[in-house]
Amino acid sequence: MMSEKITLGKALNHGLRRSLESDSKVVIMGEDVGKLGGVFRITDGLQKDFGEDRVIDTPLAEAGIVGTAVGLAIRGYRPVCEIQFDGFVFPAYNQIVAQVAKMYFRSLGNVRLPIVIRIPYGGGIGAVEHHSESPEAYFAHTPGLKVVTCSNPADAYVMIQQAIASDDPIVFFEPKRRYWEKGEVDLDAGLAEAYPLHASRVVRQGTDATVIAYGPMVRVALDAAAAAEEDGRNLEVIDLRTLSPLDLGPVYDSVRRTGRAVIVHEAPGNLGMGSEIAARITEECFYSLEAPVLRVTGYDTPYPAARVEEEYLPDLDRVLDAVDRSFGW
Repeated sequence: MMSEKITLGKALNHGLRRSLESDSKVVIMGEDVGKLGGVFRITDGLQKDFGEDRVIDTPLAEAGIVGTAVGLAIRGYRPVCEIQFDGFVFPAYNQIVAQVAKMYFRSLGNVRLPIVIRIPYGGGIGAVEHHSESPEAYFAHTPGLKVVTCSNPADAYVMIQQAIASDDPIVFFEPKRRYWEKGEVDLDAGLAEAYPLHASRVVRQGTDATVIAYGPMVRVALDAAAAAEEDGRNLEVIDLRTLSPLDLGPVYDSVRRTGRAVIVHEAPGNLGMGSEIAARITEECFYSLEAPVLRVTGYDTPYPAARVEEEYLPDLDRVLDAVDRSFGW
């Protein structure tokens, strides 16, 4: 086993490289992905090694990037589109929800679009406007799209390869504030024996309350669980990993044991992923709940200026406060 301690960003780079090596139909396209290696250097070195026909610097035109990917996918390619920042995806939104999501159904299952749309998302990096959005609910709400998000280097390495190998269009959210966090990655891991792409996972076992998170907030949830232990509370933490389809079996099992659930995400609370998850937990686990399902989210305002973003983002204290409120019932 070849295991290395690398950053999440480097794990994605290795995963993309392995996909390019294993399938000549995989192409990467986006703004500055080639010569520059991407604004976060996720595609660093790939154009040099695989050429300009497979790692393609595109014009600054997100609708054109995704529209071109639709044509390539129809012709048998597996395009991987990079949207440089979360807030830049909206010019491509029409292509994604009107074309990418619907082609399989429109063609009665005869046309597959194996497109991966990579989107760095979330705040916490001191960026300017349009660079710290969390637009996952727009895409998880859209039938025909699959939506996943990694939270650690090991998952990032495998999940990007699984997404590229899938015959379905997948929106792949990458937690940009975690790009530089390191973890052990098995670079020899094969996809056949890997943890399934569309499956959530218990990342910390506990008995007193269930904390559900995904992407950048998994680290916050784990930190909160470690802090709660000092107060004698044992929190279970679940990393959703997949937002569409949702895999809530492990969540239901956990909540039936703990009786309490707290959902954490950066996106605004109104009609966010937490709303759907809370509704489903209430339907499935009603008689097990000792308290209402609570949510810890960003506020229902546009993302603020960088100097006050830490006031906006859910943090350890807000998660612990929600846990306290849950126990107050």
